[in-house]
Amino acid sequence: MARRRARRMSLSRAEPLRYAVVGALATVAHWLTLAVLVEAAGWAAWTASGAGAALGAQVAFAGNRSFTFAGARQLPLLASWWRFQLTAAAGGALGMAIVAAGVALGVYYLLAQVLATGVVFVCGYLVNRHWSFRPPARRPGPGPRRPPPDPR
Repeated sequence: MARRRARRMSLSRAEPLRYAVVGALATVAHWLTLAVLVEAAGWAAWTASGAGAALGAQVAFAGNRSFTFAGARQLPLLASWWRFQLTAAAGGALGMAIVAAGVALGVYYLLAQVLATGVVFVCGYLVNRHWSFRPPARRPGPGPRRPPPDPR
């Protein structure tokens, strides 16, 4: 039992690092999409940021479900996907707002995206840990079966 508890504590300490690794991969997908859409396709920075966030969210979901959160595979795939997508959409909207505000204030769009990425990372980790990938609560069972009383 103590060994299991120590393993769980070790996993929970590694969880933010794993989340950061997955987030870095998702961020690469997000930023590449952002840069290509702004520089090559002429999109506005805030809309390109949203498109990048949508792609990055799919990369992040796959990585977080399989690598970051230990109990996530116990959850039904569709249920955790929807929760994650709602969280990612909220994060995407927050990131878009930060980029739009930064650009409106004269900040270069990639610098505004750095701030947006940091803020969304922290908020997203907390929501995903406590809601999107929270393992189902263990329901108490009927308990061990006891033999019927001795009729003597």
